[in-house]
Amino acid sequence: MTTTRPPARPARPKRAARPAETPAGVHLRVAIPDPHRHLFALTLTIHHPSARQRVSLPVWIPGSYLVREFSQHLQNLQATQGGQAVAVRQLDKHSWQIDAQAGQPLELRYEVYAFDASVRTAFLDATRGFFNSTSLCLRVAGQTAQPHTLTLAADDLPAGWRVATGLSPEQADADGRGRYRAADYDELADCPVELGTFWQGDFEACGVPHRFVVSGAGAGFDGERLLADTRRLCEAQIRFWHGDQAPPFTHYVFMLHASADGYGGLEHRNSTALICQRADLPPRSAAARATTPLKAADGYTTLLGLISHEYFHTWNVKRLRPAEFAHYDYAHENYTELLWFFEGFTSYYDDLFLRRAGLIDNLAYLQLVTKTANQVLQTPGRHLQSVAQASFDAWIKYYRVGENTPNATVSYYTKGALVALCLDLTLRAAGTGSLDDVMRHLWAACAGGPVREADIARALRAVGGRSFARELRDWVHGTDDLPLAELLRAQGASVDRDKAPLAQQLGLRVSESGGITVKTVLRGGAAEAAGLAAGDEWLGIEIPPPRRGQPAEAWQIRKLDELPLLLGARRRCTAIVARDRRLLRCELVWPEEPVQALRVGPADAQRLQAWLAP
Repeated sequence: MTTTRPPARPARPKRAARPAETPAGVHLRVAIPDPHRHLFALTLTIHHPSARQRVSLPVWIPGSYLVREFSQHLQNLQATQGGQAVAVRQLDKHSWQIDAQAGQPLELRYEVYAFDASVRTAFLDATRGFFNSTSLCLRVAGQTAQPHTLTLAADDLPAGWRVATGLSPEQADADGRGRYRAADYDELADCPVELGTFWQGDFEACGVPHRFVVSGAGAGFDGERLLADTRRLCEAQIRFWHGDQAPPFTHYVFMLHASADGYGGLEHRNSTALICQRADLPPRSAAARATTPLKAADGYTTLLGLISHEYFHTWNVKRLRPAEFAHYDYAHENYTELLWFFEGFTSYYDDLFLRRAGLIDNLAYLQLVTKTANQVLQTPGRHLQSVAQASFDAWIKYYRVGENTPNATVSYYTKGALVALCLDLTLRAAGTGSLDDVMRHLWAACAGGPVREADIARALRAVGGRSFARELRDWVHGTDDLPLAELLRAQGASVDRDKAPLAQQLGLRVSESGGITVKTVLRGGAAEAAGLAAGDEWLGIEIPPPRRGQPAEAWQIRKLDELPLLLGARRRCTAIVARDRRLLRCELVWPEEPVQALRVGPADAQRLQAWLAP
């Protein structure tokens, strides 16, 4: 194989073949001179700059609540006006001042390094490109409300690459290469772009064109099944919100990247960026296609749940949204206490729509509910932090996971989903309506726009016929456990208690790849009492002899499930761990009362059907 050394600086992209530019307020041209360098070459033209024009790059992307400092990847910023170089002065970590004259077009050239394969930033190599404009496009002070255009010309891209985006094309060829228009910076930032030789398919849902592109998958997945199942989800959700009326978008794009080990998604106004494991794509085989309904543990069920989640966000967070997000501040954190509603309620409906679309049955759905409930019950932090607090603290806690995270926080996704479930079951038990009615009432009352908690309370009162202030106080702003079991039983489900998994019984979260490594020691558990700590390598155990004078038993262990076999009925042992290369002995006592987990299954099928059926 022959390799070549990339040039010290990227060659300037050819300009003659790109589409003619229109006098928009701001125009961005994206070029890829050499994908091996993982650098996007950007040209930003400001047609009517102000004197001493200021520009900046966002520090975060809406939908992912963490300051990510995108400017760390921007380099070689240069400015010209009338063919002459103009001075550029950096003001802070993400802002610059250009010594420009007012009125005359100003051109900025710079590069952005892109090698983050997540859905939040930008990625580029010889196989594909992807970007959110929050990572690439500078914001022009005073002109963010002006029209923005984006050019991805054929001559600026590797041969054979196509373009997929939710932006509306002004002039583009059959492969999507050309010029696109956004009404303002917000729309440009809300429409990610996928580049490459991806697989693609199309379908209509309730008369609206939908496009699905998949990169990184290989040829072994069943694209037709993916399209058909996604269509069922989309149609179910459109009808949920609008009945026979048209949705608030004219087209939609799914951008899915399949990787060896990845998962995630980020919602946008008429598109979504997704990542899944290749193994979770539906295989191309008659036997696999006949497996309907899907099982809760199937990887493909997980993928469809992700698709359902991000699509539901088209309404619940992209249009209905926290009042604090009515106008994004891209330079600072944007705080809200409502992520329990916008992420949590979306997490409730994502799996529910798998059932309503007929992709899973009642049993599989209830198994997914059980999984969510036990995730919350196995988090000691639920008694320390409310979901409202978790929403506000997302910027410093949710995306900064450490060994103490489960002890100090609760997920506004999982507990928020259980709050939604409890409200839904409470409304249904009273016979006044359902959470479906609340969501649609809120859409109408807030005109598909900004929402405050008071609006949610009013919608609950309108549907439920009474105040839900107590439930909101206890379930959203409190830290007591939710009355989940009682409400599920009242709805017709069977609810029992089982022994929790072994790690949970010990108060641990571990990695068992090539041995046992402690990841988290849960508050109040047997492992904490024994003195185990995150990072410990658990090497073995010593078991006291049954009689005095007999030697202790000593065993090496590689997996936790070896412990019951070695201990038998005995409840005490000495855990031998390595911590910072030191060998320590920790006296471990098995809990007398077994730690329990929730188990939910179908019971009264007729009553369940009233809740779960479309």
